[in-house]
Formats: sequence, C-alpha cells, structure tokens
Amino acid sequence: MRVSVGQKASYTREITADMIRAFSDLSGDRNPLHHDEEYAKSTVFGRVVAQGMLTASLISTVLGTVLPGPGSVYLEQYLKFTRPVYPGDVVTAEVEVTEVSERGNRAFVTLRTTCTNQRGEVVIDGWAKVLVPIGD
Repeated sequence: MRVSVGQKASYTREITADMIRAFSDLSGDRNPLHHDEEYAKSTVFGRVVAQGMLTASLISTVLGTVLPGPGSVYLEQYLKFTRPVYPGDVVTAEVEVTEVSERGNRAFVTLRTTCTNQRGEVVIDGWAKVLVPIGD
C-alpha cells in the first residue's frame, strides 16, 4: 500500500447514548458525567457527555480501514480535546497525511487527525503516527 502527503480520508458517525453505555461497559469508565443526567447538570457541561476516547476511536476507524487502511499499526497519537461531544452529535473524523518516510518494505506515516461535530466545530485536534506495510 502506498500513501502520499496530502491524501485525506474521513468517517462520520452519530454518537448515541447507547454507544456511550457500550463504551463504558467495554472500558470500565463509570464516570457519572457520562451516565447520570442529574450529576452532569451540575458540571460545566450541563448535561451528559461522551467519553473523549469514544470520540477519538473514530480516528482509529479511519486509520485502520480507510487511510492508510488495513495492516496499519498505530505507533503514536496526540489528542487535544477542544469541545465536548453530546449524545446526538454527528462527528466526522478526518485524517490527512503530512509526512511519509519509507524504509525498506514499510513506511512511517504521520497524519493530522481531527474530529468535528455537525456544526463544523473541532472537538478533537491532533496527530498520529502509523507503520504501514508497503506492497509491490
């Protein structure tokens, strides 16, 4: 698989209350901010919010299935959470290749990673590095 600087890919998904509950079951994150409406009302967010890592997992979806795609191995990820994500928000994760360093039969690829909500507001900004096998 070959990748080049400037390539982009994205994945869009609605974040639902069921997804938030399922992520808590999988991860063990029982923070009441994600489940208890009364508790969440008393916070700066004013209502239940999705786990940051649930939203960030959409980036992993793009990297592992679209760009660079199957066979990619996560090496690093930097995430800056800039806005909350609420149940019902539609989030688009986008990646853009910013650097490619080929070494033999593999490439080290750096990508800008962002997630935006349905209003176009950035909710996560960051970068990732992945290892990609290079085929013939």
